[in-house]
Amino acid sequence: MDKKDKNEAEQLTANPAKASMAKDAEEIEAISPWKDTLRQLRRNKFAIAGMGIIVFFILLGLVAPLLTSYGYEDQDLVNRLMPPSAEHWLGTDHLGRDIFTRIAYGARVSLQVGFFAVTGALVFGSLLGIIAGYFGRWVDMLISRIFDILLAFPSILLAIAIVAILGASLQNALIAIAVINIPIFGRLVRSKVISLREEEFIMAARAQGMKNGRIIFHHILPNSTAPIIVQATLGFGTAILEAAALGFLGLGVQPPTPEWGQMLADSRDFIQLAPWTLIVPGVSIMLVVLGFNLIGDGLRDALDPKMKNS
Repeated sequence: MDKKDKNEAEQLTANPAKASMAKDAEEIEAISPWKDTLRQLRRNKFAIAGMGIIVFFILLGLVAPLLTSYGYEDQDLVNRLMPPSAEHWLGTDHLGRDIFTRIAYGARVSLQVGFFAVTGALVFGSLLGIIAGYFGRWVDMLISRIFDILLAFPSILLAIAIVAILGASLQNALIAIAVINIPIFGRLVRSKVISLREEEFIMAARAQGMKNGRIIFHHILPNSTAPIIVQATLGFGTAILEAAALGFLGLGVQPPTPEWGQMLADSRDFIQLAPWTLIVPGVSIMLVVLGFNLIGDGLRDALDPKMKNS
């Protein structure tokens, strides 16, 4: 220890209050923004509840073959529309298929649709939003008009039109859901980039001769991640709802693959005779969307400085 460090140590020992302040300052510096966000998120009981719901359905889909001895295609017309029992935990549908089995396998489909559709919308929407917000002028005008055209149509009607053109299938449903969500991510990122491009650190990077690509990926994109993450989390729930709507109309996943929206459509004629066939997939959709919304709200509160200070 040199003389300077020794003197500082003696001063801190003589002044406990100053030592405590120095220790607090070191702890604050040691906390990264993401660690602080995770800490804030763990304190949010609703976000934790949302995570619990999503983890439950993820595990349900992953271990579905271990939880049931039935196949999602297995039909037993003798035991059709059976109420919940020890043999069939959630009852059977109009073809005698085990509803619990179809819900478990349907969780795979719904979560996959949400993940891939949101990922596609996030990548293309963010890329277009960054280009429009950073370069401005005619590039911004062209991309913004494309966003405006896509947003001028009701989202579900646009998705129906895209699937009707491409054909009813899981892949085409993914494409349709991704396309209708691109302008949402694009406009969000564009507004964030417009506010960032006039910041002093961006102007300093330009003055140093840094290329546009490096500025975008090293400065613009990292500072735009917070709203993107929140919107992506909320977008999962929206994508699952849209997939269920397409499935209900027969434009999404095709039989015999189980999908919650399709299960709702198949059971609508039996709402009085066998209400469990309609209630179970409906509650499943509601819970998954609720889970993602709770996580999204928790992330928004954790990433918003105003919410942290309140």
